[in-house]
Amino acid sequence: MNDHEEPRRLVVDPVACDAYGFCAELLPERVQLDEWGYPVVDGAPLPAGLLSRARTAIRACPRRALLFRPPSEDRVRTGWVETPGGRSAG
Repeated sequence: MNDHEEPRRLVVDPVACDAYGFCAELLPERVQLDEWGYPVVDGAPLPAGLLSRARTAIRACPRRALLFRPPSEDRVRTGWVETPGGRSAG
């Protein structure tokens, strides 16, 4: 990440996700699985040291349900809603 790039955070598209769990295996620091096996992300900006592994997790998702969003993006406008517990709901 360069000085002009906005920090990135992970989001999950709850409609696209089929709970394969690869993201949690590849990036356990930021992705946990709920009781049904669906990913839960905290939405915090990723430190530079995790960006490479986050990209790997994004590429490994068979449903392309894990992606980057800049922290300043309007979550409600885009349909990505984060609840206080960090869970996404669409």
